[in-house]
Amino acid sequence: MDEVTRIPVGGERPYDVLVGRDLLDPPPVLLAGAERVAFLHAPPLKALADRLADAVREGGVTPLLIEVPDAEAGKHVDVAAACWERLGDAGFTRTDAVVGVGGGAVTDLAGFVAATWLRGVRWVPVATSLLGMVDAAVGGKTGINTAAGKNLVGAFHPPAGVLADLATLDSLPPADLAAGMAEVVKCGFIADPVILDLVERDPAGALDPAGPVLRELVERAVRVKADVVAGDLRESGVREVLNYGHTLAHAIEKVEGYRWRHGHAVSVGLVYAATLARPGGRLDAADAERHRRVLTALDLPTGYRADAWPELLAAMRVDKKARGSRLRFVVLDGIAGPAILEAPPDDLLAAAYAEISS
Repeated sequence: MDEVTRIPVGGERPYDVLVGRDLLDPPPVLLAGAERVAFLHAPPLKALADRLADAVREGGVTPLLIEVPDAEAGKHVDVAAACWERLGDAGFTRTDAVVGVGGGAVTDLAGFVAATWLRGVRWVPVATSLLGMVDAAVGGKTGINTAAGKNLVGAFHPPAGVLADLATLDSLPPADLAAGMAEVVKCGFIADPVILDLVERDPAGALDPAGPVLRELVERAVRVKADVVAGDLRESGVREVLNYGHTLAHAIEKVEGYRWRHGHAVSVGLVYAATLARPGGRLDAADAERHRRVLTALDLPTGYRADAWPELLAAMRVDKKARGSRLRFVVLDGIAGPAILEAPPDDLLAAAYAEISS
C-alpha cells in the first residue's frame, strides 16, 4: 500500500475519504462492532466483493454477498426491496453494516438500502469508478430512480467512511474513466480552477489511473465536494452548486432510458449551462468556450440531438431544483463563481439548446 491521503468531510456526522492505491483491506474502525456485513456488488465486481468478504470473515464477522444489476438498472425499488429481504433473512440489526462495492450506481443503492433498513444502519462505499470516488460516494446522498426521474427517491445518510482505491481504476474501461472526469471538471469550474489547468496541461495524464495527475485531480475534486457538503448535508442551500450541469444531464439520462453514461450527460450539461449564462453577461465567451475545450480534450461529448428539446424541457420541469413551475439552473458568474439562474425565459432556454445541439 502506498501513502494514503485522508480527506475529512465535516458536518453533523463527520467521516473521512481515504484515497490511495491497494487500500482495500477494510479498516477495522469502519466496521468495528458489526457482527454481519452485507456486500452489495454488481456482477463484474464479484471477485473483489469475495475478497472483501473473506477479509471480514477472518476477523470473525459474517459476510452476506448480495449481487445486484449493474449500472442504473440496479437503482430500482424492486432491487432495493430484494436487498431488504436478504437483510431481514440474515437477521441484520442496527449494529451491522452495509458495504457498496462498485461505481456510483451501486453505492447510491447501497446507501439507500442502509438508510432505510431499520431507519438507518452504518454503511461504507468502496468506490471502484472515478465517478463514484469524486461524486456519488461522497456527501451522503443516496437514492434510486423511478419512472418520473433520476434520484427522486432517496435519503441523506452519510457513510462511516469512503474508500477510494485508485488501483481499481486500472481495469476500468477508458470510456468510463473519461466519463468520470466530467464530475472532476465540474469541480474545477465551480471551485478549483487548478483542476482545469491540470487537464489542459496534460489531458493524457488526467486519464492515467496510475499517474500522479489523476491522483491529484481526484483529491482536489473530493476536497471541493467535502468543503461544500460539510455545511449543507440536505441540499438546502450552497450544496446546490454541485448540480452544475446536472439539470440538463438528468433530463438526457431520462430521455435515453438511463443508457447514457452519467458523465457523458454531465459533460453536455456543463456546456449547456455555460451557454445559458453567456447571453446575460454572467460568463464571458472565452470561459464558455473553455468548457468545450477542456471536455473535448478528454474525449467527452459537448452536444445532444436537436429533436430532443421538447422531451428534455418536460423532464427538466421535474428537476429537484425546480420550484413549482419555475426552473432553476446553476450557472457561473465567472470561473469558480457559481450562482443560481431563476426562471429563465423559454426562448433563452431553447436558444441555448439550439446552440449546443447536434
